[in-house]
Amino acid sequence: MKPFLPVILALALAGQASADVTVSHGYSAFGDLKYGPDFTRFDYADPDAPQGGTMSQRQLYGTPTFNSLNAFIIKGDTAPEVQHHVYDSLMVRANDEPDAVYGLVAETIEYPEDLSYVAFEMRPEARFHDGSPVEASDVIFTVEALRTQGHPFYRNLLGNVEAMVAEGPHRVRFDLTPGAGRALPADIAQLPVLPEHFYDENPFDETWLAAPLGSGPYVVETIDAPRTIRFCRAPDYWGADLPVNAGRNNFDCFAYEYFTDDTVGLEAFAAGEYLMRVEFRSASWATGYDFPAARNGWVRKIELPDGRPANAQGIWINTRRPHLQDIRVREALEYLFNFEWTNATLFYDAYRRTDSFFENTSMQAEGLPTGDELALLEPFRDQLPPEVFTEPAHVPYAGAATARDRRGLRAAGRLLDAAGWVVGADGMRRDADGALLTLHLPEDSQTMLRVLTPIEENAEALGIDLRIAQTDAATQAERRRQFDFDLIVGAWSVAVTPAAELRAFYGSDAAGADGSNNLSGIADPVVDALIEAVVDARDRETLEVAARALDRVLRSKRLWVPNWHSGTHRIAVWDVFGMPPAPAPYDFMRNVEAWWLDRGKLDALRAQGAL
Repeated sequence: MKPFLPVILALALAGQASADVTVSHGYSAFGDLKYGPDFTRFDYADPDAPQGGTMSQRQLYGTPTFNSLNAFIIKGDTAPEVQHHVYDSLMVRANDEPDAVYGLVAETIEYPEDLSYVAFEMRPEARFHDGSPVEASDVIFTVEALRTQGHPFYRNLLGNVEAMVAEGPHRVRFDLTPGAGRALPADIAQLPVLPEHFYDENPFDETWLAAPLGSGPYVVETIDAPRTIRFCRAPDYWGADLPVNAGRNNFDCFAYEYFTDDTVGLEAFAAGEYLMRVEFRSASWATGYDFPAARNGWVRKIELPDGRPANAQGIWINTRRPHLQDIRVREALEYLFNFEWTNATLFYDAYRRTDSFFENTSMQAEGLPTGDELALLEPFRDQLPPEVFTEPAHVPYAGAATARDRRGLRAAGRLLDAAGWVVGADGMRRDADGALLTLHLPEDSQTMLRVLTPIEENAEALGIDLRIAQTDAATQAERRRQFDFDLIVGAWSVAVTPAAELRAFYGSDAAGADGSNNLSGIADPVVDALIEAVVDARDRETLEVAARALDRVLRSKRLWVPNWHSGTHRIAVWDVFGMPPAPAPYDFMRNVEAWWLDRGKLDALRAQGAL
């Protein structure tokens, strides 16, 4: 242990290293920490929870397959569960606070008031699964690899890291550029710490199915790509007794079953082949749980509130394509999606229409801009369309109760006529040069295809040559990486305290980065400036004002055909689990880590022949 460590620890308890430098057990971008330096557990975890058993479930996020365990690059289809179980980070989020993190590999975090740097004092006892120590050099390797060879998301996230230095084997410092934003220290703290020596034989920028090496609570025990992956408890896990882990990681193993056909996946769940599933299909939620185990009460359905911003899910319009650079064409495409009919007919009225890129939060723009939001937008008045200031934030046309919404189609037709795409004798729309208005939309999900088919029919009625191509997962991923589409279905979520990740979704630098999440290709200096206003916000009120202004401007550009949201997690479980009474609102997966196997319930079901 380095000689200055006791001093650091003393300062951490005091909370201040000097008048303008803080050393602490935790970090919050805004406001005070809920948990003090002597906290023993998070409120949503039970330290007396029973240990043991296996949590078996369907794959996370509905991804249909995997062919790689390298979770940090563009190439391949990764198993996202690897990040949840195998790797530890410097700090871990408290999911009952919107933006707070607490020490895991790092015992303390140090930062000055101006956030010109952030430093972490690491726990010397932290170990990778092969017994080697987790050191500052591994943290530096991680950040350098992610920002130079990793997915564009990480490159955007870490763009404000100016320099890195190992100030000792277990102390690492990052110098940050001015205006890096108050969320960046937490973003760095939550990155998985990767072992540099593992990548001597497993190139960081390649796909592979080798069991990844981490320092987290679980190791990969079984890999059967693309069908199953199983994680089991790491022997002698170094961080098991830390406060941030109390009452978490209660299962001996986590097992994930992958299904390309979700109908088969539901049948397997009904037969007890796995014990928990997040239900993404409203039709299944409404009608699919009428099987014997559910009727007998052995399987139950739970809806847990989701306190995060709703996913930005929609059909994204690729403005890189010349024929989609006219906003009138993009607005016309909104009318192809009849949400009201779709929700009633296909979704059992389970959803609400999404309007905003920050749906279900106070960051969503409403009405006309006023007060601080108007003041923030005012310098850009001559670069924005007048309606940003004179009309309420754009709300997409909702549709009608009938399958063929003639009112909406007429409105779309007027917009296309004005844009120069007129209907010819053959009923198809062409421009002045005779080119057909053709749109390519690849899609690999059978579930989504039933939503797209009515859109295709509406396009045909308007004279648009919309070509929906059913693809496999690998082809879909490649077309998305290369922006080889006119329209594409996509969804992502932003953090409760959004910051640098917005650059990856809407920033100019991401527009030309192969494989980025900027699907629309937006590259606009006003949007960039408003993103930086969010990143630079020094309190939550200022952040919300900037986010509302950004939301308003993005919505004015008609970058997508927004879909729907629910505000809850729909969970089906075989009734064998114990759960804390008050789940945390900000991360469902972390809630599951606080569940446990209830042996009494399991024995009771077995006695009835259920399992």
